[in-house]
Amino acid sequence: MKRYIIVLAVASSVLGFAACNTSTQKDAKATEAAKPKGKYYCTMHPDITSDKPGTCSKCGMDLVERDTTAR
Repeated sequence: MKRYIIVLAVASSVLGFAACNTSTQKDAKATEAAKPKGKYYCTMHPDITSDKPGTCSKCGMDLVERDTTAR
């Protein structure tokens, strides 16, 4: 019975450390994916982006230049 408790404690510790390690990798990938893709975007539909000025394909509004200054 004592051996069973020790094995269970060791297994829980290993799983706990493994779970903590993968969360930082996921955070780094999420940060990379959140970066804006185009220089211009639609104010009503931020998912519509372009590298050059134009109009939104959903609503026809002019695309505005993305503010790239760091805050």
